[in-house]
Amino acid sequence: MPLLPDPVRRLAAWCAVLLLVAGVGWVGVRLCGEFRTAVTPVLLALLGTALLGPLYRWLVRAGVQASVAAGLTCVAVVAVVGGAVYIVVAALIDTGDQIIASLRDAAKGVSQHFGAAGTGLDDLAVHARTLLSRFGGTAASNVISGVSVVGEGIAMAVLALLLVFFFLRDSHRAVATLRSVAPGGTADTLEAIARRAFEAVEGFMRGTTVIALIDALCITVGLLILQVPGALGLGALVFVGAYIPYLGAFISGTVAVLVALADRGFVIALWALGVVLAVQVLEGHVLQPVIQSRTVQMHPAVVMVAITGGASVAGVLGMLLAVPLTAAAFGVVQELRTRYATPSDAPSDPSPDTPPDAPSDS
Repeated sequence: MPLLPDPVRRLAAWCAVLLLVAGVGWVGVRLCGEFRTAVTPVLLALLGTALLGPLYRWLVRAGVQASVAAGLTCVAVVAVVGGAVYIVVAALIDTGDQIIASLRDAAKGVSQHFGAAGTGLDDLAVHARTLLSRFGGTAASNVISGVSVVGEGIAMAVLALLLVFFFLRDSHRAVATLRSVAPGGTADTLEAIARRAFEAVEGFMRGTTVIALIDALCITVGLLILQVPGALGLGALVFVGAYIPYLGAFISGTVAVLVALADRGFVIALWALGVVLAVQVLEGHVLQPVIQSRTVQMHPAVVMVAITGGASVAGVLGMLLAVPLTAAAFGVVQELRTRYATPSDAPSDPSPDTPPDAPSDS
């Protein structure tokens, strides 16, 4: 006679499985944190390979040799990323003093209308440079005391770029290598899982890039029409922020509205807010359903939890990697459910012309 009833034993078994999975996940996260300088470039290279795969395959189909096609793809990445960084930095340098002066004027206006309540804003605007310099000095001292973050970031970026080159050039060998290390007769299952996970990441990255480009173009055109300073830089910020769903769009849109408020006044800021909201409505009701209809669909709550978890583990980089990794996990789960789900035996329906208990003639 078992000491515990069957439901309790099942609950205990599930608890043991969850604890085991949580423990393995915790150990994996800690190991990734310890080897972040190697793990981070690999993950970024996988995302880059998923995004740039169509361009590489198009070059190969056009007759370009594989190594040359991979090299041209990497050069295109460097050009696009470097151009975006240059646009953002140039816009901030050109309009930084103007934006700070506009914020100071706006704070003075608030202090005149609200009296003592606005004095804090005025003081904050006047002493903004002092506060930033003090904060920057503290941050610099912390960075100098340890390993150089800038040097580490550059090294990881170079390694990620090299890995993208090799992943693109040698992608045809990945399936054979994966099948060779698969234990027992699991080669087909492991290949199917890997393909589904990579297709989910590829679809997410491709759809997000198209949506980010459309959002950035629309918002940049709107800001240029409203004559908001740094419109190109703000548009580049919108493009980069789109890779962090929901939160990135909110932050980049807020920055654009604040810049419009500081430089062009309240009315132009309202128009800028209208442009941002219109683009977000277009993205949520048209672009997302149409462009990403074939990728792994995730509930917004799942996306927000994934972003929060990624931020708590690895900061901004974790926020960037959280959603595509979650999409890959959803793809793996769907593949496993498709392969191992037991089909339910549908009951045979009785003939509509004959009653179920019709008596026999004999």
